[in-house]
Amino acid sequence: MGLMLRRLVALSAVVLGAAACSGNHAVSQDVSGSLGYGPGDQATTWIAPGHRSTVSGVTGTLLDGSSFDLDRWRGHVVVVNFWGSWCGPCTGEIRALEQVHRDTAQQGVEFIGVDIKETASSAESFTRSHHVTYPSLSDPSNLLALRFRGMPPNATPTTIVLDRQGRIAARHSGAILYTTLSGLVHRAVQERA
Repeated sequence: MGLMLRRLVALSAVVLGAAACSGNHAVSQDVSGSLGYGPGDQATTWIAPGHRSTVSGVTGTLLDGSSFDLDRWRGHVVVVNFWGSWCGPCTGEIRALEQVHRDTAQQGVEFIGVDIKETASSAESFTRSHHVTYPSLSDPSNLLALRFRGMPPNATPTTIVLDRQGRIAARHSGAILYTTLSGLVHRAVQERA
């Protein structure tokens, strides 16, 4: 029994050591060997205005190399989509995101993508080939997710809708459909607070 216990302790030390050294990202969110997060569960959550968390400090470099600060869009409803070109469900939802973007532009709704865990050049190629007209931040280390306290992205893809005060109004985990996104954006636009 003593030998077996020593082997178990030694094995635990090896496993813990390997876990501490795995990955080259500052925030590792690998799930079962995936590039990050697990698949979404298609859950949509709407948050009552009194319970919303404010998002701040979302800054970075867009895929075109220019700088971006989300705070400049205060006063607008904003759709934030966490995605990667390596993510199959992201490819599946891109047409819906682009269509809602075009449909709501006249209402002042802003869209921003957050491309995670890849190079900006891979992401730029993806947005070109899929005719995406809204900007995306390059976030290879996936640190911007930490700025969405209270309702962070929990899958790839995840879509978050911010109200005019920069607070998280809704989150959809997984690939989003046109009707779902359109409904969430419409609800946020209609709010008065």
